[in-house]
Amino acid sequence: MKALSASTPLEHRFHLSERLNIIRAGVLGANDGIISVAGIVVGVASAHQSQYTIFLAGISGMLAGAFSMGGGEYVSVSTQRDTQKSMMELQKEAIQNEYDAEVVSLQRTYESKGLPTPLAHQVASAFMQKDSLDITLREKYNIELHHYFNPWHAAFSSFFSFMLGSLLPIIAILAIPYPFKVSGTIGSIVLALIATGYTSATLGKANRLKGVLRNVLTGVLTMVVTYLIGGSIG
Repeated sequence: MKALSASTPLEHRFHLSERLNIIRAGVLGANDGIISVAGIVVGVASAHQSQYTIFLAGISGMLAGAFSMGGGEYVSVSTQRDTQKSMMELQKEAIQNEYDAEVVSLQRTYESKGLPTPLAHQVASAFMQKDSLDITLREKYNIELHHYFNPWHAAFSSFFSFMLGSLLPIIAILAIPYPFKVSGTIGSIVLALIATGYTSATLGKANRLKGVLRNVLTGVLTMVVTYLIGGSIG
């Protein structure tokens, strides 16, 4: 039986994935802040409510949304972290009880990546001799041993970015006078959604044009619906 490694050196790949996760939470938080609060203030403004009412509705939406986004990210990343820890314990037991089977499983992983069987067996055996737990977690499940995302980082990133994103529609709707209040706000929101949609697509390595179009259409649809509702009530 080979000894299990208790720790591994901190790798650049982990640092990068951690940063990208925080940036992802921040971009999504800002985007949701823009769309959600824009929908609220546009709906209230279309009902021809006072500046104070619009401000109060915007601030309420900003705080409620920020806590919701931050809490959601915390729960999501905490669940991911707990799953990773559970997988680590299960893999540790598998290595202790079925070491040879784990070597074969790792060998098949390398074979699926294109290595010929003799070489795949040689590589798998060598890596298992060196650090069985770390290598099986990394190659089979893409988990870095003892390196887990911090849920508080994603939560704070999402919380504060939502608040920052929501400031744009609040400031726009309060600063622009009637009769251009709603149309001017919608125009500024569309520009902001183009930026966040482009950034989200870039981070996700997706089609940027599709990402921008989806983002803008979602935001515009939200504002149109709330505008119609507010106008019918007002």
